Amino acid sequence: MSAVSDRLPTFPWDKLEPYKKTAAAHPGGIVDLSVGTPVDPVPELIQKALIDAADSPGYPTVWGTPALRDAITGWLERRLGARGVTHRHVLPIVGSKELVAWLPTQLGLGPGDKVAFPRLAYPTYEVGARLARAEYVAYDDPTELDPTDLKLLWLNTPSNPTGKVLSKAELTRIVAWAREHGVLLFSDECYVELGWEADPVSVLHPEVNGGSYKGIVSVHSLSKRSNLAGYRAAFLAGDPAVLGPLLEIRKHGGMMTSAPTQAAVVAALSDDTHVHEQRERYAARRTLLREALLAHGFRVDHSKASLYLWVTRGESCWDTVAHLAARGILVAPGDFYGPAGAEHVRVALTATDDRVRAAVERLKA
Repeated sequence: MSAVSDRLPTFPWDKLEPYKKTAAAHPGGIVDLSVGTPVDPVPELIQKALIDAADSPGYPTVWGTPALRDAITGWLERRLGARGVTHRHVLPIVGSKELVAWLPTQLGLGPGDKVAFPRLAYPTYEVGARLARAEYVAYDDPTELDPTDLKLLWLNTPSNPTGKVLSKAELTRIVAWAREHGVLLFSDECYVELGWEADPVSVLHPEVNGGSYKGIVSVHSLSKRSNLAGYRAAFLAGDPAVLGPLLEIRKHGGMMTSAPTQAAVVAALSDDTHVHEQRERYAARRTLLREALLAHGFRVDHSKASLYLWVTRGESCWDTVAHLAARGILVAPGDFYGPAGAEHVRVALTATDDRVRAAVERLKA
């Protein structure tokens, strides 16, 4: 067991504990903007679907019910512009993080194989490579990578942590490059419905992939768009030649979404109204926090989509974390996401309206 854990970096969030204690000691209490965990209620129609499916004594299937696969394919065509998507093109997963962490292992990657991810990135991309004993490399432009032994290329658009969005032209160029060099491309698009100053595009769009899903898979989550982080509900979509073997592996591993959760996902993907309502909540919080941070002397970089503001005062990210913690505000240091984030912090929009207003008032002081 220690041999496996020794492959992993120090869990980054443990480093934030002293600053969390400082922020919690503020007379008005902590405003925690560090972790992007939803705080708003699960929409009633989703709760009802979960409750109605509570009497589920039998084992669920890894591939999900036909109703779930119909809901996923319908959403992909309706919201992302995908075309010709069948049940063979989709695969439910138990939240997107487990997929990211275990994908290289499930693909059979190991020593000598390379996994690539953005220079500023969700730390679990690296964790997945480490668990598989594969090599890993961070990039600014993936098409500048040496494709030798590169077996898995991660994209993340909109980005966590920066909120950067890859344009349709950029995606088209990267997909073409990956195919030319036989590199499997996975695009993490968990924030695709949360664009503010840009309209995110999926690699599943025919103008990006030329009408073919060969060699590409996109990753989607209901955690943020439907407040379902506690349900562990996500799915993959793309090349059946990739998803088919993954399905078989996951069957053997018992990696199945619970039956009540599957029913809840059907309800969530079949309704767009609750997504628009949640977007409005986040948009309002984003406006308040962005204006307050700018007035306080911060610069906002990228942040055109997703649930975060990527900001800097031109100093060490830990000095910024301490500065804000003294005001009862907890944020994530940028170096959690790679050395390139050493002078930035990530500010999450996932706090209640009351807590966001408290943060805004403290930033005025």
